[in-house]
Amino acid sequence: MPVKELALEIEIEVKNPTALRKGRPRADRQPSEPEPPRISRLARLIALAIKFEDMVERGEVQDFADLARLGYVTRARITQIMNLLNLAPDLQQALLEDAELALSERDLRPITTVVSWKEQRRLFGIVSNRRDFAQLRL
Repeated sequence: MPVKELALEIEIEVKNPTALRKGRPRADRQPSEPEPPRISRLARLIALAIKFEDMVERGEVQDFADLARLGYVTRARITQIMNLLNLAPDLQQALLEDAELALSERDLRPITTVVSWKEQRRLFGIVSNRRDFAQLRL
């Protein structure tokens, strides 16, 4: 039985090939939905610490060492993340809400070891250049 050759021709029109690279939207097309708000790395870490604490309380994991094993990180790293919960509640709230704060988790590590929330606010005000937290009283 003879084999028939089939030819298929596809024509694609590309108006602006540079707009298609790296997921950039085309200039002539309006996005259907606005961009989601930017969530800072610190906000994600605080949310993760809250989730981890909840998992331990509900018995999903036995302890933070279990979390470290499940997450393929060291117990020390889990401790660093969990220490963010030692911050005063208003500081945690500020970090969760303000994506523009140019702070890293490493900047906050010394503050998480301070027991006094008043002192934490003072230090946070210095580190973040926000005087409003340095003035707060419990």
